[in-house]
Amino acid sequence: MRRRMAFAVTVALAFMLAVPAFAVQPDEILTDPALEARARALSRDLRCMVCQNQSIDDSDAPLARDLRILVRDRLTAGDSDGQVIDFLVDRYGEFVLLKPRFAWHTAVLWSAPVLVLLIGIVALVMARRRAAPAPAGLTQDEQRRIDTLLDRG
Repeated sequence: MRRRMAFAVTVALAFMLAVPAFAVQPDEILTDPALEARARALSRDLRCMVCQNQSIDDSDAPLARDLRILVRDRLTAGDSDGQVIDFLVDRYGEFVLLKPRFAWHTAVLWSAPVLVLLIGIVALVMARRRAAPAPAGLTQDEQRRIDTLLDRG
């Protein structure tokens, strides 16, 4: 009975610890729900420069907090979503975007999956063509031997 209780408590604690942490602090949240929704949407698409592959919305890093506050300040000042993104890209570079924009300098990044897929398809087609040559027909001598063996059986 004691083991079951200990197991139940351990499982309950594990589930409590597995709840996602919300990085946005209460003092960061805007009073206007529409602006807050825009800020959250923008924050999900911006990369934390410390955590690399985590959005600033999910990151607890101090720089992510500063960026969240900066986004909210710009929105409160009347900037559009595009202006906020442009401001951050000008300041931190394209790397701040979790989904980079399509431009000439990111063309390889965006076209690489398509190119790899096409190369794979071409390789498969070529491999099938070379796979096994069609079997050559039997010579007259081989055919006579088979006929002889089949007649005996």
